[in-house]
Amino acid sequence: MAEPVALDAVRRALTAVMEPELHRDIISLNMVRDLRAEDGVVSLRLVLTTPACPLKDRIEGDIRSALEGKVPGVAAVRVSWDSDVTSARGLPGRQEVPGVRNTVAVSAGKGGVGKTTVSVNVAVALAQSGAHVGLLDADIYGPNVPIMMGISEQPRAGASGKMLPLSACGVEVVSFGTILKPGQPVVWRGPLLAKAVREFLYEVEWGLLDYLIIDLPPGTGDIQLSLAQSIPLSGAVVVTTPQDVSIADVSRGIEMFTQLRLPVLGIVENMSGFICAHCGERTDVFGSGGGRQLAERYGLPLLGEVPLDPRVRTGGGDGQPLMAAAPASPAGLVFRGVAERIAAEISKRNFAATEGPEMPAGPRIAVRP
Repeated sequence: MAEPVALDAVRRALTAVMEPELHRDIISLNMVRDLRAEDGVVSLRLVLTTPACPLKDRIEGDIRSALEGKVPGVAAVRVSWDSDVTSARGLPGRQEVPGVRNTVAVSAGKGGVGKTTVSVNVAVALAQSGAHVGLLDADIYGPNVPIMMGISEQPRAGASGKMLPLSACGVEVVSFGTILKPGQPVVWRGPLLAKAVREFLYEVEWGLLDYLIIDLPPGTGDIQLSLAQSIPLSGAVVVTTPQDVSIADVSRGIEMFTQLRLPVLGIVENMSGFICAHCGERTDVFGSGGGRQLAERYGLPLLGEVPLDPRVRTGGGDGQPLMAAAPASPAGLVFRGVAERIAAEISKRNFAATEGPEMPAGPRIAVRP
């Protein structure tokens, strides 16, 4: 007969298991649920702060190391996973979007760097992890999200009279591109742009979302300012390519978010080299290392370096994002890593905000020559 397992001893042993991102033990963080033992097998449910946690294997390994062969009677450990996504704590005076826990703005200093490609694939990757995800196409002058997501229908109103998002690849999508007629231009000034963004935020039945990804227009204009002053953004993700001209424009975008006291979660370098599918040789078409240098200059995380992949272009045109068509491709694996790191950065910031005074957006950053 197996030696009985004392659950108190199991809990004491688990206090040595640290959550790697939050730097606290999983017992004090109340992450361990449904703890039980039967015939030498300890079962528990671990509740993460995001289903996109990149460190599940590490945490499970630490749990097994702490219990198996260490606590009397424990012969095996079974871990099941759950998540309870934390909510952002924004600056005072911002109006929360009902049902939305975290909002992430994806920005670029200039057009043509793949900002929408990053927005779409990060949103799909988060949804594939099990999170509830929305995607707001706030690039009103060039709304390309419907093309990339394969959406052709128009939205309709729900029972409350608010717009219902359209669904694709497990993501709830709202875009001005689904309202415009084909080829119809948008000739609006700032106040109308700000009004449109607010309606997309507050006159839409988003439902319960863990993450709302917002694809911003390029540059530092009215929509960015209106958004930053309206909602409690969890943070911004800045997209660049390796070239010097893109990096210079991105610097201005980072400065804008800093002045608005909004945290920058990190930098994504897109079009980061081309890897030949036949010989495996890498060619740096647009140079290399620009995103890493920019991240080091500003003390920001480099969230990922996305290689060039023809499937990004063909899939986007066919309405099949890379994360839906080829999630195991080299670029797909990078997008998944980017999504996981964004979720981890948000979890860390939300946790720090609940542990003490509201986190400042960081000191004023000076641009280095």
